[in-house]
Amino acid sequence: MTVTGKREGWLSFQELYTAAEDKHTCVRTKSTDPMTIYFTSGTTGSPKMTEHSHCSYGLGLTMNGSYRFKSLRQCSSGGEPFNPQVMEQWKVKTGLDIYEGYGQTETVLVCGTFKGMEIKPGSMGKASPSYDVQIVDADGNTLLPNQEGDIGIRIAPQRPFYLFTQYTGDPEKTASSQRGDFYLTGDRATRDEDGYFWFVGRSDDVISSSGYRIGPFEIESALLEHPAVVESAVVSSPDPIRGEVVKAFVVLSPTYTGHDQEALTKELQEHVKKVTAPYKYPRKIEFVEELPKTVSGKIRRNELRNKEWGKA
Repeated sequence: MTVTGKREGWLSFQELYTAAEDKHTCVRTKSTDPMTIYFTSGTTGSPKMTEHSHCSYGLGLTMNGSYRFKSLRQCSSGGEPFNPQVMEQWKVKTGLDIYEGYGQTETVLVCGTFKGMEIKPGSMGKASPSYDVQIVDADGNTLLPNQEGDIGIRIAPQRPFYLFTQYTGDPEKTASSQRGDFYLTGDRATRDEDGYFWFVGRSDDVISSSGYRIGPFEIESALLEHPAVVESAVVSSPDPIRGEVVKAFVVLSPTYTGHDQEALTKELQEHVKKVTAPYKYPRKIEFVEELPKTVSGKIRRNELRNKEWGKA
C-alpha cells in the first residue's frame, strides 16, 4: 500500500480513505489474530513482511508527541550499535548517557541497558524480562559466557506473545528462522559473565578468513577511532589463499581527502592492528564518497559484499 503516489499492483491509501464510509463497525478479535504487518528494513535483501498479533502490537504502542531538546532527560538507541567513541562524544556534549538496546521488527525489544543498570559502552545490555535470550551453536545448544554464537529466543514450550507470528506468505523463511527450541534473530553475539550481550554482526556479515571469524562491527569501531575516518563499512572479499579477507569501505574526513591514499591505507591498517588484533586488519581498503544505506539509515553491507563477490 502506498501512502503517497501510485505504484502498479499496489493499493492507494488515499483512494481507500476517500472511499471509506463515515461509520465503522468494530469486529471482535482474539489476541492471537493478525493485527498488522511490518516491513523489515531490508539490510540483508528485500524487506520481509512480518506479521504481529493484536497482543504483540498493543504492547508495542508508543506515544507520539512534541519534544524539546533542552528538556531531554534520558537517551536510548537501537537499530545499529553505537561505537564507544560516539557515546563518549554525546556524553561530553550533553552530559547524558546513551542506553543501548537491541530488537527487531520481529521481536520488539530483545535486550537493553535498562534504568539503574551499569552502562557498558558497546554492549546491548541484558535480556528483556519478556524473553529468555541465549547464545546458541549450530545445533541449538546454549553456549558458555564469551563464546560467540547465534542470538536465540526460546520459543518452547511456549512461544512469547511479543514475538511475531510469521513471515507473511513465506512459510519456508518462517521455518528456517527456528532451530530446536529457539527463534534465531540472524545476528551473532557473545554474552559476558555479567549477562551483558555484545554484538558481533549479522550472521551473513561475519567474515571467515584463514579459519578466523571476524565481526565487522569491531573493525568499523577501530577505524572510527582514527581521525581520518568519518564512516566505514566492513565486508568479506574473496581471496585465493585465505578464502576471505577483510575489506573496508571508508568515507574520509574532508581534511584527509587530499592525502596520499596508499600511505593512508597503510596507516589505517596499522591502526586497526594495534586497536584489535593483527589478523583482523583490513587487507583491502577502498575510499568512497558515501556508503549505501536503507531509508532508515542502516548500512547495506549486503550490497557492498555482493559487489565484492560479483553478485551485484
